[in-house]
Amino acid sequence: MSPEMIGILGVVLLLILFILKVPVAGALIIVGLAGTGMIRGWDIALLQLGRTPFETAFSYSLSVIPLFILMGMVLSYCGLGKDLFRAVDSWVGHMRGGLALATIGTAAIFSAISGSVNATTATVAKITLPEMKKYHYKPSLSTACVAAGGTLGILIPPSVILILYGILTGENIGALLIAGIIPGILQVILFVITIQILIRRDPSLAPVREVKAPLAEKISTLKGVWPILGLFIISVGGIYAGIFTPTEAAGIGAFGAFMFALITKRLNVKNIRSSLDDTVRLSAMIFFILMGANMFSQFLSISRIPVEVTNFVSGLDVNRYIILFFILLVLFVLGLFIDGLSIFVLTLSILYPIVTSLGFDGIWFGVIMVMAVNIGLLTPPLGVSIFIIKGVARDVPLQTIFRGVTPMVLAMIVCTVILIIFPQLVTFLPDLMRN
Repeated sequence: MSPEMIGILGVVLLLILFILKVPVAGALIIVGLAGTGMIRGWDIALLQLGRTPFETAFSYSLSVIPLFILMGMVLSYCGLGKDLFRAVDSWVGHMRGGLALATIGTAAIFSAISGSVNATTATVAKITLPEMKKYHYKPSLSTACVAAGGTLGILIPPSVILILYGILTGENIGALLIAGIIPGILQVILFVITIQILIRRDPSLAPVREVKAPLAEKISTLKGVWPILGLFIISVGGIYAGIFTPTEAAGIGAFGAFMFALITKRLNVKNIRSSLDDTVRLSAMIFFILMGANMFSQFLSISRIPVEVTNFVSGLDVNRYIILFFILLVLFVLGLFIDGLSIFVLTLSILYPIVTSLGFDGIWFGVIMVMAVNIGLLTPPLGVSIFIIKGVARDVPLQTIFRGVTPMVLAMIVCTVILIIFPQLVTFLPDLMRN
C-alpha cells in the first residue's frame, strides 16, 4: 500500500474516531502511531511516541497557554462576570433590547480574560439568562444572544485557539492575538445590528425596561470593569507595542489577576483551589492534544498527503477565492459533527500549506478559520455552545435555541464575507505591530 493511500485511510479513521467521541488526543496518537508504523516501521513509530510528547511539552512557547488560562480562571472565580454585566447593563439596559445588548457586551469584555468559548458561554449564560427571563425576554432571543456572545471567546484576544494555531503553523502568536481585535469588534457591531432588526420586526421579543440608571450609578459600576480593561491593555497592549512577548504578557496578566483578587479580598482558599484545578485540567487537555497533533502531523508529512494536495490545488486553473470557498465549506461541514479544536488539529497540516501557496496571509486565514469554526459551534447536530446553554436553560427546548440563533449565524457569515473582501481589517494591526 502506498504512503498516500495510508495517509488517506488515516484521515478517514481519525474522522470516524472523532465522530465516535474518542478523546481527541487519544485518536490523534492512535492514528499517528499506526500510520507511522505502517510507512516507516514500528521501531521508528515507537521512537516517535517516546520522543514527541517530551519535545512538545518542553517547548517554551507553550507556557503562554496555562498562564492566560490561569488569568481568566482567577478573574472568573472572583465573580467579575456579575460585575461586568451590572456595569454594561447600567449603561444600555434601559434601551429596547438593552439586556440582550448587555449580554453581547458582557461576553465581549469577558472574552478578553477568558480566551475560551465554553468558559465565556457558561459564565454569561448563568448570569444573563435569569435576568432576561425576569424581564420576560423570549427564550429564542435570550439564548441566541448568549450563544453568539460566547463565540467571541476565541476571537477576541487572548484566544487560546489562535495561540494553538500559531503553535501548529509557526505564525507569530503575538500578531495572531492582535489580529482578532478588529474582527471581534466588527462581530459585536453586527450582533447588535441583528438584535435591533429582530426587535423592530417583533417588539415582543424584548419588552422595554422603564428604569434608567442615574449617571452616578453608571460611573460607580465601572469600578468592577477596570481590572479587566487594565489587564487587557497591559498584556495585549504590551504585545502590540513590542514591550512583552506573549508569554511575558500572559505571566503579567496572571500575576495581575492574583493581585486584584487579593486587594479586593475576593480570593479565598476555595477560589484558589478551583481556579488552579480548572487551569491544570484545561492546560493538560490542550497539551495532550498538541502531543497527538504533532504525532499525527509527522504521519501526514511522511505520507506526502499535504504536499500532493498542495501541488494539486496549486495547479488548478481556477480563481483562488473559489478554492477558499470550498475550504470554508469543508470546515463548515466538519463543524456540524466535530468540535472546533479537533477541526484545527485535523485540517491545519493540510489546509495551511494550500492557503499560503495560493497567496493568502497566514495570520488572516487563522482568523477566517476561527470564524468558520465559530459557525459550527452554533449549528446542529453538534452545536457545542447550544448544549452548554441548554444545561443552564433546561426549560428551553433545543429547537427553540437553534431557531433563535439562526439570525446570529447569518451575522457571522456576513462578518466572514466582509473579512474576506477586506482582509486589511485583519492584517492592519499586525502590520502596524511589525513596523
